[in-house]
Amino acid sequence: MCTAFTFVNGNFYFGRNMDIEQGFGEKVVITPRNFLLPMKLQPSFTVRYAMIGMANVTDGYPLYAEAVNEKGLCMAGLYFPQNAHYSQTVKNSANALAPYELIPYVLGQCDSVAQAESLLSETEVADVAFTENLPVAPLHWIVSDRNRSIVAEFTDEGRKIYANGYGVLTNNPPFPFHTENIRQYLNLSAENTTGGFGDRLSASYFGEGMGAIGLPGDFSSASRFVRTVFLKYMSDCDTDTLSCVSQVMHILDSVAMVRGSVVTSRRLYDITRYSCCIDATNADYYYKTYSDNSITKVSLTDNRKNQSSLEILPLFTDQKIVVR
Repeated sequence: MCTAFTFVNGNFYFGRNMDIEQGFGEKVVITPRNFLLPMKLQPSFTVRYAMIGMANVTDGYPLYAEAVNEKGLCMAGLYFPQNAHYSQTVKNSANALAPYELIPYVLGQCDSVAQAESLLSETEVADVAFTENLPVAPLHWIVSDRNRSIVAEFTDEGRKIYANGYGVLTNNPPFPFHTENIRQYLNLSAENTTGGFGDRLSASYFGEGMGAIGLPGDFSSASRFVRTVFLKYMSDCDTDTLSCVSQVMHILDSVAMVRGSVVTSRRLYDITRYSCCIDATNADYYYKTYSDNSITKVSLTDNRKNQSSLEILPLFTDQKIVVR
């Protein structure tokens, strides 16, 4: 389970919660320009644009969960079980990618959603695992820049690329469901409405915040989608970077999973293992973990863009408390 959303307030920001039963060896990983990525079904690919994000690195390959490239293009893969359907028989290997290749391949050569959409519209995603020990993950993807956002889904109906005017993505069902479901909540407001029963009742509200009665509070993907859209569009904060990063983290907190609140079919807890806010304008990656609420920043500097190998930064996971 996961939540991702875009946020424009001065700079362009991209937030993401990783909700998962167990860690996947995640670390902040920087892939520099000109890095050679081996591909399963086509020749090795030379990265044009450097990128930074959260990834597992296995056999020298960055398996990104989400990332931003130096041009400010962001992409994240979110869990999409039962609905993700990849090609069992590859028809055109020149345009075929394994699911784990999608993020570095798109961000490594595209500088905008327009370019990414053109590339994805010709891409076939093959049912190919990275290794036997790392099976194929059922995912769908959100791709965003400052001006646009799209969702790419590969289902049994084929490739689907949707305009994402909300700039929000969660999990199942497929994206069209969420765009219809949100229409049931258009009455929600940050302010208490005036009058009652069509101004026929003289009673008044007994507290603030009652305009949002009906906002779903559970952890289902449909409810998290609605709650994220509501808070994103009701959001008000200063335009300086620290205020925006804090605001994005607060919105992510509103859809985060506390240990014990969600038990999976395997009798394990889903928790928000990390939350990240990407300042895509400056290619700065901010994150916090479940066990450390302090925020860490890693920047995609010019030196890091041009280094010769992956830079892998372990996460801070020990809670820091200021004593005064």
